[in-house]
Amino acid sequence: MIKTQCLAAATVGKVLAGASLTEVLQEVWRTHVDLSGQQRGAIQDLSYGVLRFYGQLDRLLGLLLNKPLRDRNIRYLLLVGLYQLGYSKASVHAIVDHAVSATQVMNGNKGVQGLVNAVLRNFVRQRACLLERAAENEVGRYSHPQWWIDKLHVHYPESYQAILEAGNQHPPMTLRVNRRKISVAEYEKRLNQNGMDTRRLWNDALELAQPVAIDKLPGFTQGLVSVQDAGAQLAAPLLDAHDGMRVLDACAAPGGKSAHLLELAKVELTALDNDSVRVARITENLSRLELDIHRIICGDAAHPAEWWDGRKFDRILADVPCSASGVVRRHPDIKWLRRESDLSRFGEKQRKILDALWQILTRDGKLLYATCSVFAEENKLQVEKFLRHHSDARLLPLSQVEAIDGQLLPNSHHDGFFYALLHKA
Repeated sequence: MIKTQCLAAATVGKVLAGASLTEVLQEVWRTHVDLSGQQRGAIQDLSYGVLRFYGQLDRLLGLLLNKPLRDRNIRYLLLVGLYQLGYSKASVHAIVDHAVSATQVMNGNKGVQGLVNAVLRNFVRQRACLLERAAENEVGRYSHPQWWIDKLHVHYPESYQAILEAGNQHPPMTLRVNRRKISVAEYEKRLNQNGMDTRRLWNDALELAQPVAIDKLPGFTQGLVSVQDAGAQLAAPLLDAHDGMRVLDACAAPGGKSAHLLELAKVELTALDNDSVRVARITENLSRLELDIHRIICGDAAHPAEWWDGRKFDRILADVPCSASGVVRRHPDIKWLRRESDLSRFGEKQRKILDALWQILTRDGKLLYATCSVFAEENKLQVEKFLRHHSDARLLPLSQVEAIDGQLLPNSHHDGFFYALLHKA
């Protein structure tokens, strides 16, 4: 446990300094190739957990310390220890003892070892009182930045608390059945035969009662199924693409929505993304599913002149870059890496992409604007601005989305998404 605590603390520290959690963990795996699968799982769980509840843990640590710690590494170690004491099943004795031993590895100062021991044991003794005091502060109660809480409070006065609480849950594992290979009912039967309980959501979405490793999914390598959030699975059917249509999936990587489009209809699909590494993942995903695509292009959706062949598209899916505020339970580092000023930057990029793609959409065509955000600046307000500046654009109703103005709020079954289907009249 000592090594996992140390590496988790270092991971948390790098994220809070501005790095992506995914990238930091990949660096840890490359640097420490001797880690067992169990150790990797523990480091990942601790890192995700601390960042998921960082607001609360930071508040608790502030209540337990008489003055701020000079040694940031010890601070991160204490956050890991508090998370374990609050949320793990490990014994209190083991957690505290290993944290003290980890302190010796990281610092060596006996005074600091005593401090770590005292802080963690004080939390155990005063747990109920400390948790109550931490919850008096909104950041401590909801483990989201204050600006984030305030913004949701303004736009969703009746449901902002539920949105914040959903952002701290563990996400469900949801599957998308490849109907070109197997029916949803037949695949559901296979899961049940393998002891996996499921719940049917909408369209092809099956939610597993308990997450499993992908190699445990029947027929995964044969392309019978993909892992995709239920909210994300709405994009392809909402686009309303039919056989023979020319379709563009802009900002397509890693290719989940592209694959879904090809599973639903025999379309001439072009997948576009500006990240060359992520573009390679589109090819990998489509290859596993044995789906044929017209073109895969590395290019910028905001600048079609650099890659467009001059033939307009009947359907365009614009799943644009955004704050990712609707998927923070899968990526808890986002809460602490984002700044309120980022929303205007994303908004400008979204506007440019929308304007550019609208020019290459055929008349009577449809463009589905999508984000994995819950902020109105990136969603409803962005679409309203677009409609004011494009007299040939009409907003179509979305019968398949149980949402307010296209906004799908995160809950126990899906992440937060926004969809707007625009018709070129």
